[in-house]
Amino acid sequence: MSTSPSHLTQLGQSVTAAADPDQAVIEVVDNPHPGTTYLVRFAAPEFTSLCPITGQPDFAHLVIDYVPGASLIESKSLKLFLASFRNHGAFHEACTIGIAKRLVEACRPHWLRIGGYWYPRGGIPIDVFWQTGTPPDGLWLPDQGVAPYRGRG
Repeated sequence: MSTSPSHLTQLGQSVTAAADPDQAVIEVVDNPHPGTTYLVRFAAPEFTSLCPITGQPDFAHLVIDYVPGASLIESKSLKLFLASFRNHGAFHEACTIGIAKRLVEACRPHWLRIGGYWYPRGGIPIDVFWQTGTPPDGLWLPDQGVAPYRGRG
């Protein structure tokens, strides 16, 4: 796959989200600073999917941190990929880990972590965390900045 911006199919185009995450395309572009260890963060505070049993909506605040290799994740394609979960039924763990694994497959980062901070269903918030391994030496790794769920406090 070419990472030249001229080969992007979604950026600058009128595109709707895929009906299913498996059909969504995650595009990448060349990393302008290969060989430099730095962190890229995407925050999606309004992620939605569906409970696979009840069909009720589930909501999460996702935080995706990664250290790019040769490629960067193109942000519009990420937005469309995440939007493809809106009518997709899957448990919190399947969504969170599935997103991370698709991103790793697409951009082959040096390191990636995801925090899925899910809002309560049935009175229990479920937070899901995953990373590819140990963060690279010398990486400035800020806290993900999502406060623990406290309800009405």
